[in-house]
Amino acid sequence: MTYGASSVETVEDRAASAGEHAQPPQLRRRLGRADLRAVPEARRALRELLRHWGRPGRSDIAELLTSELVTNAIVHTDREAVLTASVGPDGLRVEVRDFVARLPRPRVPNADECTNGRGLILVQSLADAWGVRAHGVGKAVWFELDAGAA
Repeated sequence: MTYGASSVETVEDRAASAGEHAQPPQLRRRLGRADLRAVPEARRALRELLRHWGRPGRSDIAELLTSELVTNAIVHTDREAVLTASVGPDGLRVEVRDFVARLPRPRVPNADECTNGRGLILVQSLADAWGVRAHGVGKAVWFELDAGAA
């Protein structure tokens, strides 16, 4: 896949085109440096990926949490990032990988800051699991949602 493009692949698409074992549906999108248009674009692409996934409301939570991770990567780094979302038998995993080693920290938002500072608190509160892992140059912030959880 070429960077700069986004794709939503279904199990059938992959199996038919690759002749390989079926892989779970996946979204991969490159996020441009300081490009806030990536936030609604990522939400739309995720909505398409999750069209038939999970109990009612789960995809809405996934969209919200994805928006938070994408926004954080765009606002708090001065580099590009990569969004990956995979649907598997255990649920959904979304990961935003950036190229800045500084680790994010959930913080208690200041009442004077309007909406700033709440992103990771939302992720921490609503995701079934979440975390940060270092990679070669930078980090990946991820969350998981079980399709059937309430």
